[in-house]
Amino acid sequence: MSREFPIGLTPPDWLVRNLQPQQAPVNRAAVARAAIAMALPLAVGLAVDEAAYGALASMGALSGVIGDTADAYRMRILNIAIPQLFGAVGVTLGSLVYGQGWLAVAVVTGIALVSGMISTIGAVASVSGLLLLLNSVVGAGLPMPGEWWLAPLLMTGGGLLVLVLALLAWPLRSGVPERAAVAVSYRTVADLLTACGTPDYAEARQAVTQSLNQSYDLILARRARHHGRSPELTRLLAQLNAITPVVEAAPAAHLTGRPLPPEVPEAVRHLAQAVETGYTGPIGLRLPVAVNETTRAVDHALRHAAEVVAAPDVDPRAVADRLGRPAALRVRAARATRNVALSAASWRYGLRLALCIGVAQVLVSIVPVPRSYWVALTITFVLKPDFGSVFSRALLRALGTVAGLVIAAAVLSQVPRGWWDVPVMLVLAPLIPALTPRGYGYQTAAITPVILLLSDVLNHQGTGLLMPRLVDSLMGCGIALVAGYLLWPESWHTRVGDRLADAVSDTARYVESAFGTEPVDPPARARMRRGLYRDLSVIRTEFQRALTEPPPTGRRAAAWWPLVVAVERIVDATTAARVRTKHGAPLPSDAEVTQVVLQLRELAEGVREAETLYTVRTDLTGPAGSVLEPLRQEVAAARAIASPR
Repeated sequence: MSREFPIGLTPPDWLVRNLQPQQAPVNRAAVARAAIAMALPLAVGLAVDEAAYGALASMGALSGVIGDTADAYRMRILNIAIPQLFGAVGVTLGSLVYGQGWLAVAVVTGIALVSGMISTIGAVASVSGLLLLLNSVVGAGLPMPGEWWLAPLLMTGGGLLVLVLALLAWPLRSGVPERAAVAVSYRTVADLLTACGTPDYAEARQAVTQSLNQSYDLILARRARHHGRSPELTRLLAQLNAITPVVEAAPAAHLTGRPLPPEVPEAVRHLAQAVETGYTGPIGLRLPVAVNETTRAVDHALRHAAEVVAAPDVDPRAVADRLGRPAALRVRAARATRNVALSAASWRYGLRLALCIGVAQVLVSIVPVPRSYWVALTITFVLKPDFGSVFSRALLRALGTVAGLVIAAAVLSQVPRGWWDVPVMLVLAPLIPALTPRGYGYQTAAITPVILLLSDVLNHQGTGLLMPRLVDSLMGCGIALVAGYLLWPESWHTRVGDRLADAVSDTARYVESAFGTEPVDPPARARMRRGLYRDLSVIRTEFQRALTEPPPTGRRAAAWWPLVVAVERIVDATTAARVRTKHGAPLPSDAEVTQVVLQLRELAEGVREAETLYTVRTDLTGPAGSVLEPLRQEVAAARAIASPR
């Protein structure tokens, strides 16, 4: 019989949320690549009697394994190759100042500033900044064998080995990941239509938003040179655009309170199968007869999607600007550089990271620490801006390190140095991609024994590495918590309110564009709607991050949750009203539109200025049969939300 915790020993909610593993499938191909890419260099180094060279190449492969997260082959090149170049620059700069005392402190601190600033650009830039700083810290703290160019060459070669293995199947599976992503988006839309009129609708709509974000990012956002010249990408983009009207019709169907006939979501699943297989023949849809503006909207959207999916050729000019055509890679790079240089947020994060790295470098220069570079390495991982809460990452880093040291202790004490390291690496390396999706603590537990095994190959200290690793990791976590968290109020104050206020303001503009007197280009309105849902998805992520913070931050964040849901319902109601008017419902009067927009802007201003939520009276009246009636009700409900006292 299980025993419950006594009341005083019940773990707090924020701690449970931090320790709870995330559910995610295991990427078996990535697991196999990790085993080969990290064990092969080690075996080659042992075969030529240069084990240290093999260990350096395996360290480079480790960075490639961490970045090996993309499904599409083009994105794998970006995710793995570009960070390797930054890593090569980092280890070169670090090696040049190795043993140079305060010069090394100044150089690594400067690199931390640059790394932090470029990390705010995006996902690839974040990993690039991470490797730039990590490798510079390693180069400045660890003597590298051979000539100055050998270490960057070996580490880059190890990372590129992961890329080569990741691209082996490209000739046979070109376009398959992209088609699969679009098909998944269609299936999530089918689930959304199934959930219409049921309590599961909100969760299904969130899944659709995430899936569409991933698909558009995969096909459109990171294109470097295609710009419509790839027929396959153009066709997939058209298919994604074609499912957008179906997504827009879903809120209108949901507001009726009645489930859609099962033939409707089944038709979308049929389209998903055609997308995944690349089928371009006739597609017969068995849809029920449309009887009102809502069912007409769903019927019209599905038939349009079927036409696009069945079309063998698509005119690039008809779809390239549908949801925003990306500029050339050169233009985007220049724009990102300019934005980073002028952004207060990037400077704040860069200075924050530089302060922590500088404190660590000064501290280990004054206090003798056997493996001083591990302190800065810990700080670099904990303070990544896009990796979640600094507090929770510091906590999980410490716990993951302890768990990893238990495994490392068994390996270093029982496994003879030499060829036995290769089969051990074959077992340990796959744990990194297998456990990383579970959470940061699990990733740390998997990486720690691998790093210690490679460190032992380089310096032959065996179990003597264990305590320095623990002490240095705890020092790094402590510095990150104090200099990178507690001293920066913005890091421990929830930002949910400001982002919600921006979303409400954007919703007011969307209402004006949907029902105002000035005509708005339909693609521009579609971009605005998708931007709203993307922003709401980011708000949900920020909310989940804030819940992992200890009190009072977590409690303050929890108080915002009802308003998060209310704003999502406002956006849904606006979309539903627009769809109904497009398919026959009477347009609202200008006075109705003006009143709703005014109330939304007042709500946004109140949310932006309030530290805690409070009840605001609202008098939203209008014709009972108006398409804006559901929207008025949602706005009134949002303004009536009060925070718990």
